[in-house]
Amino acid sequence: MGPHFTLLCAALAGCLLPAEECVMCDPSVVLALKSLEKDYLPGHLDAKHHKAMMERVEKAVKDFQELSLNEDTYMGVVDEATLQKGSWSLLKDLKRITDSDVKGDLFVKELFWMLHLQKETFATYVARFQKEAYCPNKCERNVEVPQMEDMILDCELNWHQASEGLTDYSFYRVWGNNTETLVSKGKEPTLTKSMVGPEDAGSYRCELGSVNSSPATVINFRVTVLPKRVEEEKPSPNIVTPGEATTESSNTLQPLKPEKMLKGRLLGLLIWGSLALITGITFAIFCRRKVIDFIKSSLFGLGSGVAEQPQVPKEKATDSRHQ
Repeated sequence: MGPHFTLLCAALAGCLLPAEECVMCDPSVVLALKSLEKDYLPGHLDAKHHKAMMERVEKAVKDFQELSLNEDTYMGVVDEATLQKGSWSLLKDLKRITDSDVKGDLFVKELFWMLHLQKETFATYVARFQKEAYCPNKCERNVEVPQMEDMILDCELNWHQASEGLTDYSFYRVWGNNTETLVSKGKEPTLTKSMVGPEDAGSYRCELGSVNSSPATVINFRVTVLPKRVEEEKPSPNIVTPGEATTESSNTLQPLKPEKMLKGRLLGLLIWGSLALITGITFAIFCRRKVIDFIKSSLFGLGSGVAEQPQVPKEKATDSRHQ
């Protein structure tokens, strides 16, 4: 495992980086390849084939760096995010093969076919970075800014801070007669011009210098100054404009949400239930008192009727005797 694995790590370190930058191997990739040689190969491939197998893997990984230089696909620079994406894709496919528990010649064929496809996938990632993020010398950006507002030209790309050997940002005003004027130069990647006017429209160019003779990045800006923004007058809060009336009416006509309708119905049922309960309790108390009073009056009425006998007046009794 010793020498072959060391060479493999060196190949991984070099395949994804330009020579000027200092970038380490992805630790997860190193561990995965170490596990492949130490843990997976002994039970899935004859020991006599291990040495030749690792030599082929070393060569396949070295081929990752064999990407042709082209302004549209690869210029020798790759950012960290692209490296991580390529590493993650390689690890995912390698885990898929080891999880399948494939052995022998079939394992060898699947492994090297996967490495071939991963190189193509990595080339696709690099080309995307080249087009969207690296921005070679043909890069051009259109900037529109309203009059009397700030113009900001940003020359920084996401790989600048992770690179070595870069110097200063230089911004130039490019004139129609193929001449240019240096506007600013320094470590600041942006150029800001406050309260621009029509005279500020035109072409600008930004260069990021390097320790080499050629600039690392060149971005051309085409600036268009738009008319000044018109601030709309806000109406008084007490004045209702036709637009607001229409909005209010439209809001009124909008149906309620199911949650609000359910809450309203439950609240209504709760109120009506409380009123019904209070009315029932009041009616029960009232009826109870009426029943008690009726019973009392009935009992006292019967007692007085038995105890008291009707008396005939004496005068009426005497008159009846004479007759």
